[in-house]
Amino acid sequence: MDATPSRFPTRRLMIAGALAAWPAHGLAQQRRVVTILGDSITAGYGLPASAALPAQVQAQLRKLGADAVVRGAGVSGDTTAGGLARVDFSVQRDTDVCLVALGGNDLLQGIDPKRTQANLDRIVARLKTRKIGVVLAGLAPPPVIGRAYAREFQAVFPAVAKAQGITLYPNLLAGVAQTPRLNQQDGFHPNAQGVAVIAQGLAPILAKALATRG
Repeated sequence: MDATPSRFPTRRLMIAGALAAWPAHGLAQQRRVVTILGDSITAGYGLPASAALPAQVQAQLRKLGADAVVRGAGVSGDTTAGGLARVDFSVQRDTDVCLVALGGNDLLQGIDPKRTQANLDRIVARLKTRKIGVVLAGLAPPPVIGRAYAREFQAVFPAVAKAQGITLYPNLLAGVAQTPRLNQQDGFHPNAQGVAVIAQGLAPILAKALATRG
């Protein structure tokens, strides 16, 4: 009789553990997850969450038939070095595809493009090691940036994409940069309309990336 009661707690724990694990496993099987690793644009600077890039990309993906959860992993002011330092915990393990959208603050700070390239290479390599699909968003420097530096900086993104064998979205701010009606008063951060333009451009690329992962 002493042995019988001692088996019950163990059995209850086993059953409880199985029940707790089942819903999480079911959800993981059903949903797809896109994480956007970025800076203030990803973080939705100056915008409500509903108008920020993650929410708008998610809405555009659903219009394309890709029912995915889009998570924002943006930190305002972050450089590629900052993204590298936090990529392992900012991009959760259930992520199917990660959009890496970093580099704008490197550009503003005049960081050596070689350092930016090395950081992006390492970010992408870490994500690939974790079996996470990667799309890299590039940037086109504004006209006020010196030509030599701008040329060297812009070349970073296609170089990383080629070396790592990943998809490149050439310019995150295509159709938005230098267009006052699509930007906030600071001239750097897109407003809700500008974010909508960005999301419309990104969604087909991300939908394709999700589709290739089965």
